[in-house]
Amino acid sequence: MLNLDQYRTLVFDCDGVILNSNHLKIEAYFATAKNFGASDQAAQALVDYHIKLGGISRFVKFEYFLNEILKKPSTQADVDFLLEDFGREVRKRLATCEIAPGLEQLREKTAASNWLVISGGDQEELRAIFAERNLMSLFDGGIFGSPDNKDQIMAREIGHDNIRQRAMFIGDSRYDHESSSRAGLDFVFLYAWTDFPDWQAYCSSHDIKVLPDINTLLTQACN
Repeated sequence: MLNLDQYRTLVFDCDGVILNSNHLKIEAYFATAKNFGASDQAAQALVDYHIKLGGISRFVKFEYFLNEILKKPSTQADVDFLLEDFGREVRKRLATCEIAPGLEQLREKTAASNWLVISGGDQEELRAIFAERNLMSLFDGGIFGSPDNKDQIMAREIGHDNIRQRAMFIGDSRYDHESSSRAGLDFVFLYAWTDFPDWQAYCSSHDIKVLPDINTLLTQACN
């Protein structure tokens, strides 16, 4: 059982936690690589790297795509093209993807806590999507993303007293766990929508509490 009343702050990842969007991000990376002129093999290599790195910023992934997969210098023009095209591919997919059942009820259950989103996704893109999906009001602590990484964002928001202990991060990737642990937050792994292939072995070896989804977290909190 998980007592959510002990937490002053709840921090959520976006993809695979709030939105059922991990598979859509995979589609968007593949489409962006193809739009750039890459072969299917190179596009799949970018997808594989994206899955391997979990919640790491797209900036890092596109630098790797250009330098290591395509073996070419990462010019600003190429990076800008990839970022803009990927943003377009993501927005059209995330406009209609599933929102985690139980999210609004969990907000009501934890009304006294501060809620934040800290994601590897582009910050302005996230805020636009959350506004479009009528989710902004749930996250009174703000919605944050790249180009700052999760370690940087958590350190900054702890310094601003926006993340107040005791705090918990709700995520679905290895990087979610590693970065939140470095920041001193408790952690729960949600696996129903994760694209982390080795999550079971990783969570077992690190003694991480695992739950399927937000709705199960709500059910546990209500018992």
